[in-house]
Amino acid sequence: MRINTAFILCAGFGKRLNPLTLETPKPLIKLNNITVLETCINLIESLGIQKIIINTFYLKNQIHNFINHKKFKSKISIIEDGENILDTGGGIKNMMKHTNEDDVLIFNPDTIWKKHYSNEIIEMEKMYFSKKLKNILLLVKKELSFDKNLNGDFDLKENLIIKNNERKFIYTGCQIMNKKLLSDLKDKNFSITNIWNDLIEKKELNGFETNNDFYHLTDLETFRKLQDL
Repeated sequence: MRINTAFILCAGFGKRLNPLTLETPKPLIKLNNITVLETCINLIESLGIQKIIINTFYLKNQIHNFINHKKFKSKISIIEDGENILDTGGGIKNMMKHTNEDDVLIFNPDTIWKKHYSNEIIEMEKMYFSKKLKNILLLVKKELSFDKNLNGDFDLKENLIIKNNERKFIYTGCQIMNKKLLSDLKDKNFSITNIWNDLIEKKELNGFETNNDFYHLTDLETFRKLQDL
């Protein structure tokens, strides 16, 4: 990997998983006796990435304690959103201040990130650098989603992300981003979808398709079904 730093977004409230998330932050929910955050970190470490930055807000002390207790191989820094939650874009922008890297790999730990994603992420990274891109999203076809209630987000045409009525592809929760995309923004609190929509209009948002089955911790019903696997 040419990328040396990964971000994991861990600040959200996880309200769709209430009552589980009333006392436990969503990244620390366990499936098969392992937290989804640890599964995500294990994938990142399998890629050879040494530095991980996590953002926190809701029940942040539990995430601090978990990271301190587990003693992962990688160097993990925890960045707090502050007094107010910053949403996905604002959270990423705030994390960018804490790395010297121009390009970072970003994960949502809601997805069950098994290590078999590693080869495709490496191929996505190769495309990102060879085509000198600024952003690329890992997408999956809707039919590969375990949760059949998930709506599609985008369509993909020769690795260019477009929006039309079909929306056959779901964003998996993994992307590579160049920090310049956020450096000129004055807003502190904004959704990353605002950035994506601007790039789609310019025909500059890129996608890479995964062929892995997609397991996503969407809500309480999905969590119960995933426990039965």
